[in-house]
Amino acid sequence: MRPHLSLDVRNVPASVAFYQKVFGVVPEKQTHDYAKFGLKEPALNFSLVSSTGRLSSVDHLGIEVESVEEIAAWKEHLQAQGILERVEENTACCFARQDKLWFSDPDGNAWEVFTVHDQLPVEGALSNTGCCIPNRAANSHSTCSASQTETITKG
Repeated sequence: MRPHLSLDVRNVPASVAFYQKVFGVVPEKQTHDYAKFGLKEPALNFSLVSSTGRLSSVDHLGIEVESVEEIAAWKEHLQAQGILERVEENTACCFARQDKLWFSDPDGNAWEVFTVHDQLPVEGALSNTGCCIPNRAANSHSTCSASQTETITKG
């Protein structure tokens, strides 16, 4: 079993170039307005569509990994591709203590690669848990606290 995710994007070729950097593979199928990645790791049927005239709207997307070693490998990969935006280490978010890496696709969809160290008590509102969602647009409000994060300057 693997989940399927289809994103409405502005420009399929630009999005394909970006996601090739993220996943390190070329799409199985591609036209000017459609692309499909059949990913093995993470197991995901992932497609991009530009013919709808819309953009997908999600809070953020994520890939959970099992260890800090996997986080380190993803960090090295995303840095080498020039797309890593933010690093969070040992941060409390969504009622868990986690390490996270953040990047955004060409349409502003925020992605995180994360590992969970500990589950924390579910107390109070989510907005009080220190969660960090990077800016999606110039006028968006980021929930990131500078003390919890390292912002990466892309070259």
